[in-house]
Amino acid sequence: MLLTLSTTHTPATDLGYLLHKNPDRPQSFELPFGHAHVFYPEASADRTTAALLLEVDPVALVRGRSTSPGGAGGTLDQYVNDRPYVASSFMSVALSRVFGTALSGRSKDRPELAGTPLPLSARLSVLPCRGGEGFLRRLFEPLGYTVTATRHALDETVPAWGDSRYFTVTLEGRVRLGDLLTHLYVLIPVLDDDKHYWVGDEEVEKLLRHGEGWLAAHPEREQIARRYLRHRHSLAREALERLAGDEAPEPEERQETRNAEEAVLESRLSLNEQRLQSVRDVLQEHGAARVLDLGCGEGRLLKVLLKDRRITELVGMDVSHRTLEIAHDRLGIERLPEMQRQRVKLLHGSLLYRDQRLAGFDAATVIEVIEHLDPPRLAAFERVLFEHTRPGLIILTTPNAEYNVRFSSLPAGTFRHRDHRFEWTRAEFEAWANGMCQRFGYTVRFVPVGENDAEVGAPTQMGVFER
Repeated sequence: MLLTLSTTHTPATDLGYLLHKNPDRPQSFELPFGHAHVFYPEASADRTTAALLLEVDPVALVRGRSTSPGGAGGTLDQYVNDRPYVASSFMSVALSRVFGTALSGRSKDRPELAGTPLPLSARLSVLPCRGGEGFLRRLFEPLGYTVTATRHALDETVPAWGDSRYFTVTLEGRVRLGDLLTHLYVLIPVLDDDKHYWVGDEEVEKLLRHGEGWLAAHPEREQIARRYLRHRHSLAREALERLAGDEAPEPEERQETRNAEEAVLESRLSLNEQRLQSVRDVLQEHGAARVLDLGCGEGRLLKVLLKDRRITELVGMDVSHRTLEIAHDRLGIERLPEMQRQRVKLLHGSLLYRDQRLAGFDAATVIEVIEHLDPPRLAAFERVLFEHTRPGLIILTTPNAEYNVRFSSLPAGTFRHRDHRFEWTRAEFEAWANGMCQRFGYTVRFVPVGENDAEVGAPTQMGVFER
């Protein structure tokens, strides 16, 4: 298996300092599964290429290793397979062992260069891509690379057999060498959708460490986590929720308790039902066909909207895997007829990062969400919603702090939910909403939800934004 790394940075021979490998001296390294060799096919001031050649010994993998499946001797497919010839988790291990310092983004001799984006290209002679060229591009192009992929036939002498899952891939971009190696380290096993070793809790730590700064915002982060962790659901769920950082949901029992407290507080008003019906009425009024529910929670609004046949696409997104599982059960997605099932989709994702999956919707609903966000996170969400997602219609609700005095069981000066970061008065909400309109080109009207008290207003305030 061959990986080459090239640069046209001047002088290009600086690549040797970054990799900590002298261009004039080929080196070999013993690995648990074979050998790695580093050499430079070209090394000039104009262009330098470093090659990492990996020799995997499939016999050594089986014989005499207690951790090998099948024990001593093994089966034929353990001896005869594609592992010596394709990029896989073996290549990731070799990158960490042979180029460990460069992978970490450090350079003793050229520290400033290690932190500088350089014109780099990486060529993988044979890369398995379970998911095809489209998935390959969805992994690397969002990271800024130009991707060139040549697919190989199963057998060139028998064209009727069609194409294989193997590609020769070249990635080009202006990027720090440490970032390029990190992306290869994580994404090669993701494309292969396999690993040669047991995956446990320590792999979550590896993924989070090497994914720092790029994975949380990657549109394919769910697939990356699942495949990197060999489809171990519990590990992938933990990784994704930790990727959300400050937005990660509270431990389930505590969050459920707090949600119950808020529900009891508002129960005598049937306030949640009134909110959902008010949102449904506005969507019907505007004839929205493609609707996005951000912070969909347990799917209560989605269940109401699913009954409206005029809505052709209904997508809910939330940061909590556990909450999405509840929503999945509440909606009975597996039991829906095929046409109905195609109308609804649940996405795991952060509300704080631009996400291409959220583009192109007629309407977005944000129901009792923003009050859970700290000011810096609220600012990020504003751009995600109004600038990047930018639907034609936005329906947003939040508690009216003035109405809290009407809840006799709520101590003065406290919020309705212990996780709320703020609760706005009507004037504060209107000032915020008008500011969004000025910045992002929307208009807004305000709709009271629930009994409209003459003195303190309605318990919930709704802003209907249009552009």
